[in-house]
Amino acid sequence: MRTELVTTLKRRATELLNELEQSKEPILITQHGVPSAYLVDVQSYEALQRRMHLLEGIARGEMAVEDGRTVTQTQARKRMARWLK
Repeated sequence: MRTELVTTLKRRATELLNELEQSKEPILITQHGVPSAYLVDVQSYEALQRRMHLLEGIARGEMAVEDGRTVTQTQARKRMARWLK
């Protein structure tokens, strides 16, 4: 992964965005030598958001199982049938 100073981002924003669009490789932005932000292209960001949403759903399902909040397949089919009407 590439690292750039925040001053470089300020001076060369358009150029960095063009390079980012081509390479799809995130750029770590540092400020005073400390990581401050990641610069990522829109498609990669949106894909990460979709994955995060899916993983959060899986985590909620795992917590439901641990808490005993489960239903049988028959009950699930009945609920789905009601929701799909």
